[in-house]
Amino acid sequence: MNSMPADATPPADFAQVRDLAAADMQRVDALIRQRLSSDVVLINQIADHIIASGGKRLRPMLHVLAAGAAGYHGERHTKLAAIIEFIHTSTLLHDDVVDESDLRRGRKTANALWGNAASVLVGDFLYSRSFQLMVELDDMRIMRILADTTNTIAEGEVLQLLNIGNADVSETAYLAVIERKTAVLFAAATELGGILGGLPEGQVAALRHYGMELGYAFQIADDLLDYTSDAGTLGKNIGDDLAEGKPTLPLIYALEKANPEQAQSLRHAIEHGGLDSLDRIIASIRDSGALERTRDRALHHARAARAALATLPPSAHRDALATLADYSVQRTF
Repeated sequence: MNSMPADATPPADFAQVRDLAAADMQRVDALIRQRLSSDVVLINQIADHIIASGGKRLRPMLHVLAAGAAGYHGERHTKLAAIIEFIHTSTLLHDDVVDESDLRRGRKTANALWGNAASVLVGDFLYSRSFQLMVELDDMRIMRILADTTNTIAEGEVLQLLNIGNADVSETAYLAVIERKTAVLFAAATELGGILGGLPEGQVAALRHYGMELGYAFQIADDLLDYTSDAGTLGKNIGDDLAEGKPTLPLIYALEKANPEQAQSLRHAIEHGGLDSLDRIIASIRDSGALERTRDRALHHARAARAALATLPPSAHRDALATLADYSVQRTF
């Protein structure tokens, strides 16, 4: 059931959006806790750590808000939101192993505490649990969207791996990675809300387009934060992407404008990782105007996400989705 009537006061900021979704998200969190439970003690330990690590639960929140914007009044969105969060969390567990990360959201990662093998296997458990929940919904269209989305995310992971240490990655190649790794799950979350609400196909497509554009905006802004934030706000250390040899958009743009000396330094950092010249590299990125260009690109996608909502009927939930488009590029964490 929707947690607020459609004619309620439109949300003005992220806190109000969260309040609008609160009743639904309480049910989602309860289901997540219930379905994470296992007879295997280690799974429970890592699951408890994941839950305690917090996070905004943005993807499941997007789904319940999209279902609200679509006028849905049933209970199936709770299970779908949990599925979406399980898929997302499993990718985080695997990502942290691949990236050799030891910090996420300001806390030790599961692989730092229990090792790579345990993290990978519990990530597999979450994937398989999500598919158990999908089968319970018994809807082939929903299962096809989620199965295709999960497969596309895996492709994105492999594409990103191929780009590690490659200083010649283009903006197009970078966008192809974030479309698969990030945007497709946002798009599935919002599209499925429209399907549950029985919207016409044009409005379902608009919700999917909104989610895709929001995913682009969110990830580009996240990559920008890697050069403008710190562990106290972002939950990871500044320059972590650079240390892992990830050629994200700020670096790609900086390379386009760099003088030969700066370009050599940037290429060396991408190809070899490490943070030996972090201060000089960040100065080069800032001097090149890359941070402003990256922010403009994120804003472009946020505006496109907002525009996609125009075909939906007015409601507080639609306004909340619009607010999340603004939040995606205004956030500092």
